[in-house]
Amino acid sequence: MASSVAGSSTQKPTLNPYQPFTTLSKNERLQFSSLHPFTPTFIETHISKSKNLDPNALYENRVKGRTILLENPTRDSRTKKKEEERKKRRQKDAERKKQKLISKKEAKLKGLWSLEKTQKRYELFVPLHHLWLGYMSELLGLGQIPTPIPDKPPLPNSGALHAKLVKADFHGSIMTVKKAKNPCLVGISGIVLLETENAFRIINIKNQVKLIPKQASIFSFRIPLYDVRSLLPSSQPSNTQEDTEMAEGDSPASTPLDLTVIPHMEFELYGNQFRFRAAERAGKKFKAKETIEL
Repeated sequence: MASSVAGSSTQKPTLNPYQPFTTLSKNERLQFSSLHPFTPTFIETHISKSKNLDPNALYENRVKGRTILLENPTRDSRTKKKEEERKKRRQKDAERKKQKLISKKEAKLKGLWSLEKTQKRYELFVPLHHLWLGYMSELLGLGQIPTPIPDKPPLPNSGALHAKLVKADFHGSIMTVKKAKNPCLVGISGIVLLETENAFRIINIKNQVKLIPKQASIFSFRIPLYDVRSLLPSSQPSNTQEDTEMAEGDSPASTPLDLTVIPHMEFELYGNQFRFRAAERAGKKFKAKETIEL
């Protein structure tokens, strides 16, 4: 009984969370200075008259060093984002017009990608193929042709070749359809005039322009094992009448270099996995996969 009485005499008063804070009267004023800032002074004066609360402890534990978010930050609405995208697009169009550049759609409507009848000649694009051979020799770092040419020349690293070929430009290459779901396309061969995302436009030796879809087709092309730029005919413009007559006939520049008489490499290109534009392939990272049949 004595112990219980002693404990009750030293018991701390309980805190009533619902007790309202006492405020200053209308005639009282607060004065602030650098030594007595607003926040601790405000808390001490408003809580000092309340019971069971320590203003200093309350300020140190619950107020000091804390920040309060007064309102939620505004988020850009979806409509505003779309409007900003339209504005950027209009600015790009204005810059393109200042530079006098045309889009793909405008170029197609104006017929810039179509050939005239007089230009649909296979021999006119043979120099483009020779230029592509020189481009591939430089891209792949091919060595000079040795003398004599060995019967079994060493082959370069296929992994390094594949990484460069998938990003290479094939305008001017001789592309042949090796397999296709459409049997009418098998065997068609010609110089690539234009590569789009889904097709190759080629011209064959019969001066016919063909549009070959990449989907469900397997193509093959050849690359010399050595640098053949020294074997290619000169592409300098002809000034004399004799050179002009030779260019109109069967000149060396009007027939492609025969790669069957020199060591060469033949590659297969799967159209289903090659459905990208040339500019997109240059920056795309391809992953090695197993052979996929049609």
